[in-house]
Amino acid sequence: MPSSKDVQQKIDALREKIRHHEHRYYVLDDPEISDAEFDRLVNELKALEAQHPELITADSPTQRVGGKPREGFVKIPHSTPMMSLDNAYSEEELRDWERRVHELSGESRVDYICELKLDGMSLALRFAAGKLALGITRGDGSVGEDVTLNVRTVRSVPLTISAKTLTKAGLPPDFEVRGELLMPLAAFQRMNDEREQQGLPKFANPRNATAGTVRVLEPNITAQRRLDFFSYALFAKGRTIFERHSETLKALQTAGFKVNPNHRLVHNLDEVWAFIHEWEAKRDNLAYEIDGIVIKVDRTRLQEELGYTGKAPRWAIAYKFAARSGVTQIEDILVQVGRTGKLTPVAALKQVAIGGTTVSRATLHNMDEIDRLGVRIGDWVSVERGGDVIPKVVKVLEDKPRGHRKFHMPERCPECGGHVVRAEGEADHRCVNANCPAKLRESIRHFASRGVMNIEGMGDALVNQLVENGMVNNIADVYDLSEEKLLTLERMGKKSAQNILSEIENSKKLPLERVIYGLGIRMVGERTAQFLAEHFGSMDELMKATEEELQQVNEIGPRVSASIREFFDEPKNVALVERLREKGLTFKGHKKQRATTLAGKTFVLTGTLERHTRDEAKKLIEDAGGKVAGSVSKKTDYVVAGAEAGSKLDKARELGVSVVDENEMEKLVGSQ
Repeated sequence: MPSSKDVQQKIDALREKIRHHEHRYYVLDDPEISDAEFDRLVNELKALEAQHPELITADSPTQRVGGKPREGFVKIPHSTPMMSLDNAYSEEELRDWERRVHELSGESRVDYICELKLDGMSLALRFAAGKLALGITRGDGSVGEDVTLNVRTVRSVPLTISAKTLTKAGLPPDFEVRGELLMPLAAFQRMNDEREQQGLPKFANPRNATAGTVRVLEPNITAQRRLDFFSYALFAKGRTIFERHSETLKALQTAGFKVNPNHRLVHNLDEVWAFIHEWEAKRDNLAYEIDGIVIKVDRTRLQEELGYTGKAPRWAIAYKFAARSGVTQIEDILVQVGRTGKLTPVAALKQVAIGGTTVSRATLHNMDEIDRLGVRIGDWVSVERGGDVIPKVVKVLEDKPRGHRKFHMPERCPECGGHVVRAEGEADHRCVNANCPAKLRESIRHFASRGVMNIEGMGDALVNQLVENGMVNNIADVYDLSEEKLLTLERMGKKSAQNILSEIENSKKLPLERVIYGLGIRMVGERTAQFLAEHFGSMDELMKATEEELQQVNEIGPRVSASIREFFDEPKNVALVERLREKGLTFKGHKKQRATTLAGKTFVLTGTLERHTRDEAKKLIEDAGGKVAGSVSKKTDYVVAGAEAGSKLDKARELGVSVVDENEMEKLVGSQ
């Protein structure tokens, strides 16, 4: 049996190896091993730490996501103010700034660093003894909020830096890094797709999404949204460390921080202006949003001499790119169908150049937006390109000739002829036909994904081929695939075909909740599918359930129950489900018999409990027939208050709701 010293050495070696590969992947974008090999290392470390919990440390790679959901965020004063920058919108304003720099400094030559103005949110990271101690939002510039638990989930933020690396970078053990937290465009698109599938409102742009993500109270949600962090400033004891800002950026890189590579040391304003023009033309090629260029005096001594105005440094300025907008005419309004069946009206435009790109389409979002703008076919409009993939119409120009033809949302899906519905209280119209070809690719990808039917090997490339070749027209067709069919596809060998068919066959054994989730019913995610399977016990019982019966299921309200009922009321969907039954998928589950002790009672949890996590307490209440809500209202029966209970406790007292502690909760659920 290995000694504790041997185990510690093995754990240390694994942690160091994982940190190295995290840095290669998330910071340098140059991985040395496969995802599977990386996962194997992490799982090996998790197993060792599970066997030896006394050896777990806060900076272990396994502890990026940890801690219980929080009630709110603690205010933290900044070591030095996090000031905003003055803006320039023209070359003339930029040259006025340069003239002031020369006049105030008395210097005839000044070097500048040009950096991309990343469109995210500012963040300060404090390190103590080389370990991440605090992550603080900008707030009002003087005081921010402690978002450390969420920041720990961002893979490009190191949790610990070795003494050797700090020495190499010229950094003391205690220091502060500032930079920009942002959401890459691919992660933004993926998150909005998922929110649309779940019936949730989409974020308007990556900046808003970043701000919302870093302030969620559950770090697991932050981890799922794939934020990134670029560092650009470094302090120790409230002062800069190096003589030049260019040296600071190099030191940050040496220490293992991600520094945006698109920066340049220049020697005059002509070179600054050339950099601005270069990146205004190239901004659409980036994987993230930028809205300008930041220009900083390179020498830190000169920065100190120039000092600050009341709200901004005199030694830096942000040049803001011109708004990416244009004026054009709407020639027609078309309808696009998304993967959840959402019908989106899209303006077909006379071509117009916006931000170096020719634009001929712009989203109108939904019928409510068309009514709000007063858009008609033939109108002249202002179009902007923002964080969305498709440009959007922002205004009808009243001083131009108006169009005369109004747009009406179709009653039948333009792709498949299926019914189009608009649920009460919702802005979107949707096609409810599960076999709609516009929804096909994404529905198959969803069905085959790891968390659903887990058909390994059925990735984007294969799904695209299957759809393009007409082999798969709905999710049930997956079970009609044969080796003969698969071998007709590009880059498909006999062994690969056999592996995929084996995965497809194995998927038939997965439980009922996976099948329900795989159907792609709007607003039915993994958790809801599990509740449905436990409550009804079979697909047949679920299919015939009324909206009232559906609302008896935990966490299902009127909107979700209406969505489920709409799905099973569509004959094409019923036919699809019957085909899945014929293929041998699991249609029966284990109906969970919940106690009725707390039937009809609603609880709200607040603060930290001693003996139970939030999830454990929630399960106890739900197993006893109760319901757990997120906020306190007049309908709340009990508030369970732990240590450091927050505003929910105040609200309960204000409304006269019964407040119980952990012991009283256990008595109510019958666990004592």
